[in-house]
Amino acid sequence: MSEPLRVAITGATSGLGREMAVQLGRRGFRVAVTGRRRDKLEETARAVRAAGGACLPLEGPVGELAAVRRHYAEIRAAWGGLDWAILNAGVGDSKDAREFSAQDYRWTFETNVFGVANWLEAVLPDMLAAGRGTVAAVASLAGFRGLPGSGSYCASKAAVIAMMESARLDLRGTGVRAVAVCPGFVKSELTDRNEPGKMPFLMDTADGARAILDGVEAGRPIVHFPWPLSRFVKDVARNLPPALYDPLMLRFGKRRKAPYRGVTPS
Repeated sequence: MSEPLRVAITGATSGLGREMAVQLGRRGFRVAVTGRRRDKLEETARAVRAAGGACLPLEGPVGELAAVRRHYAEIRAAWGGLDWAILNAGVGDSKDAREFSAQDYRWTFETNVFGVANWLEAVLPDMLAAGRGTVAAVASLAGFRGLPGSGSYCASKAAVIAMMESARLDLRGTGVRAVAVCPGFVKSELTDRNEPGKMPFLMDTADGARAILDGVEAGRPIVHFPWPLSRFVKDVARNLPPALYDPLMLRFGKRRKAPYRGVTPS
């Protein structure tokens, strides 16, 4: 009988990260979960164990390379490495360009972009040596074009999409897969800050987590959902000229009720 898969999920204190961890626990997987909030992280670990999986909680920020290296060292010591790394940790903020803040971009990129890069640096050598493994990074459909009041978030997710696509090309033929995950609106702490009615095709957390895991397991290079919103963003909105795109997005408007700063799953 083969050993259960070893999976790391970052940003697992709530939302998509926690739900993915629990769903993998039901499959009997070994799940390492990371996050900054110790109490929430322990809640996730208990839920994974109650679901039937083994769980290794690892407290600390993905934006600090030393913390990521420490986390991966603990995973190697416990399980010898990873089969999947699902890099889900993400933050978001609401800020108009008329109040532009470079620090806002630094704060967002530290988690959303460098959090992914730090984990890639940590896990890729062992996966390449083994000739197998999957790294999936949760970006967003918001990474395909800019949205009003969401410059740092959209820019960070666009960077993640490009990073994973480049990695996918570079890793071709190695047995290691790089996957970009681009969800639409999924219920979470982050989307709870948005105005009701301005999140088309809002998905339940469990459904969103299932869509990610199914896509990763199926070997898709890009996982995007829900299909009506994804189809519109990728095939229509992405190709609209500014003369059409701008009034459409300005009518759609800013979604956020108030600025929000806190580590949450994307």
